Amino acid sequence: MTVVGLDVGTSSVKGIALSGDGEVLAVAESGYPFQTPRPGWTEQDPELWWGAAGEVLAELRSRTAAPQGIGLSGQMHGLVALDVGDRVLRPALLWNDQRTAAEAAEIERRLGGVTGAVRATGNRSLTGFTAPKLMWMARHEPERYERIVSILLPKDYVRLRLCGERATDVSDASGTGWFDVRGRVWSDTVLAALDTPREWLPPALESAAVTGATPDRIPVAAGAGDQGAGALGVGAIGPPASSGPAGRAAPMSIVLGTSGVVCSPLETYAADPEGRLQASCHALPGAWFAMGVMLSAGGSLAWWHAVAGGGAPVAELLAEAERWPPGCEGLLFLPYLTGERSPHADPGARGAFVGLSASHDRGALVRAVLEGVAFGLRGSLDLVRSIGSVANVGRVSGGGARSALWLRICASVLELPLERVAVDEGAAYGAALLGGVAAGWWSDPRQAAEACVSVRSTVEPEPAWVAPYAELRDRFEALYPAVRPFAPD
Repeated sequence: MTVVGLDVGTSSVKGIALSGDGEVLAVAESGYPFQTPRPGWTEQDPELWWGAAGEVLAELRSRTAAPQGIGLSGQMHGLVALDVGDRVLRPALLWNDQRTAAEAAEIERRLGGVTGAVRATGNRSLTGFTAPKLMWMARHEPERYERIVSILLPKDYVRLRLCGERATDVSDASGTGWFDVRGRVWSDTVLAALDTPREWLPPALESAAVTGATPDRIPVAAGAGDQGAGALGVGAIGPPASSGPAGRAAPMSIVLGTSGVVCSPLETYAADPEGRLQASCHALPGAWFAMGVMLSAGGSLAWWHAVAGGGAPVAELLAEAERWPPGCEGLLFLPYLTGERSPHADPGARGAFVGLSASHDRGALVRAVLEGVAFGLRGSLDLVRSIGSVANVGRVSGGGARSALWLRICASVLELPLERVAVDEGAAYGAALLGGVAAGWWSDPRQAAEACVSVRSTVEPEPAWVAPYAELRDRFEALYPAVRPFAPD
């Protein structure tokens, strides 16, 4: 007896098969590339997702019983444009594509500025969102645009191929720019303002809803965007501590992947008036979360390893970094290598090392990268607290969470205990839990997470590091304006 979760990521499809008590029975992964036809552009052929999903499902079925339910998760914001025959009209524009600055600004102008956009959708119009991508396509590829019949998000294209149904879920829809996050519906007002036909968009359902079935009658859950599924997969589901017993853990999700995410459940709907956070429906019915996203977290370390690691394993670089004290004698790294989203919605921001001296070696620069990412995450943490989060512990996932040093640094900068859960697969695990609800194993996503998610270890802040990092954080935050002149026109 198994259920399966599929996570349609930027570089691979990951799949996980679970037993009825949440035990991982098998894991499979199939990778693929993406293209950067011009600086700042990222595209991917949706057929790669479907091919990889088929390989992953076949691998899981060869090692376990046929699943009783399938849940989906995936990279958010991507634009998949289909014609009347469900043929893909162009490679999908991905979440980190930055070509749409003019279109994002135009959308905010039409909606009444940042304030109007946040009032209508819960979010400002970000370059990564789906709506600016569609407007870009209308302006720059009108012949393709005129052939559009439907629009899907990445995981939902896999659903279409899996069970022939067009659908999405409320968490993934929250990151498009067309969705009323408070009301959990597509916004007719926004669609009209942006000249987007309502019939192009699929139904937006709650994450555990059954959207259809495979040819062999396996039910497929609506699923969730990768951050909503990841939050479910680590048990960041609320309710906050204020509504439970005193001292009860109220976890938020902290992701140290290519991007860095602070994602906190909220007691009620809330949005940052300036749009510095992303407001989203959660994978649980009637629940929301707020998240701050930095675009280059693990990506910053990967960049440094590629350009200056000298072929050394990452573990060796981390060991060199551990020899340096907090702050590396005044060295700071600004992690804006691909622009930034939170707390600065600025695709033109650029990275920098500041405070270099002849005494700094490779280990110092590596540690500065780790600390710069932690400072960026703290900016998002402060923002989610400002709109009502009372989370008092972080549940960490992503490749960066494998580094004990990085977790100690992050715990000390965030001034928050960080917990690692028993299963590292994050979004795929959350998707599998949703597949279990679709199969009837659990009554709802909350029951699934409470039954299956467990903590295996906790990293506490280092008392001797907290004060130095608080002082350095002030300097870090003051440096952001200095990198603005490098923004393109």
